[in-house]
Amino acid sequence: MIFTKLARIITIVGFVNGLSNVLLGLAIATELIGSYEAALARYTSRSSSWQLIDRANYTILATAELSALVSVFQVHGVDLAVR
Repeated sequence: MIFTKLARIITIVGFVNGLSNVLLGLAIATELIGSYEAALARYTSRSSSWQLIDRANYTILATAELSALVSVFQVHGVDLAVR
């Protein structure tokens, strides 16, 4: 069960990270936190805010898939440990 709980924690942290990056990308794109170029250089290493949002969407999708997999394992009582 420890690996299942660890995977659940990883999915929560990954989802929060992805969501915060989407919000950061939108804030940069709308120039909410300063000029576009200055905010992009200060807060990210990407060349555009849309690259940041795109990468964040992939992170959210991957954590959603991992979360679904963990849920299936929990329903069937299977731990993710190698046996």
